[in-house]
Amino acid sequence: MHGPQSQALNGDRRWLKRFGRPAPGGVQLLCFHSGGAGAGMFRHWTQLAAPGIDIVAVQLPGRADRFGEPPYRRMKPLLDDLITAAGPLFARPFALYGTSMGARVAWALAHALRERALPRPRALYVAASAAPCLDDGTWSWEDREDGLEGYVREMGGTPAEVLAEPQLLAVLLGTLDADLTVLSTHGFRPATPLDLPIHAFAGSQDPEAPPDRMIGWKAETTARFDLTPIPGGHFFDREGDRLVIETIGSDLGTGRGQP
Repeated sequence: MHGPQSQALNGDRRWLKRFGRPAPGGVQLLCFHSGGAGAGMFRHWTQLAAPGIDIVAVQLPGRADRFGEPPYRRMKPLLDDLITAAGPLFARPFALYGTSMGARVAWALAHALRERALPRPRALYVAASAAPCLDDGTWSWEDREDGLEGYVREMGGTPAEVLAEPQLLAVLLGTLDADLTVLSTHGFRPATPLDLPIHAFAGSQDPEAPPDRMIGWKAETTARFDLTPIPGGHFFDREGDRLVIETIGSDLGTGRGQP
């Protein structure tokens, strides 16, 4: 199927990227990138995923093919526009995965869908983001002597050629500043936890969200909670990604990722 009807069924293609053949009968996994990054960080996930998992990567404005669009600096308008863009996807079974900033966006989206009586995800998967209960109004990227650039270097994961090129680095820092402002101004304190399974993935050497700072995600649901440590730091390597997607595939394939 091609043309406008196909595009409607797939949602807004500015927002939603597929890097391989869709799995029409499978569970859609909406993947949310980290701050400053883009949907391309999930480009290889289609090759790693089980046949029944349909990888759909979310692309926020202000990066890659959406570079000319201003990035969001607040969560609510981001969610409003995202729900409009992705609405057609919610007619099929889906789950949410987010890493770092993306974990908080996926979490906020799960709450927004419930509040609006829209279809719920089968499960929420979060990575590299400390539990919301630890939020105290201070943020590790603020008030640093080495600035936001120092934070980027500490977290790792940024290509050396970007760090070495002032113009590229300036672009990254501008987008990242907006993304992190979305987090620092959100201040979301839900009155009621979610009632869907949450599975957290924590880098064992992550300076910001190690396992002992992610265990608190358990308080965000009345359903099943699991925590899986992943070798490495804030950004998972290829092997870490493989462990994550295999775990998600096992959850969704066996029915464990069910509300």
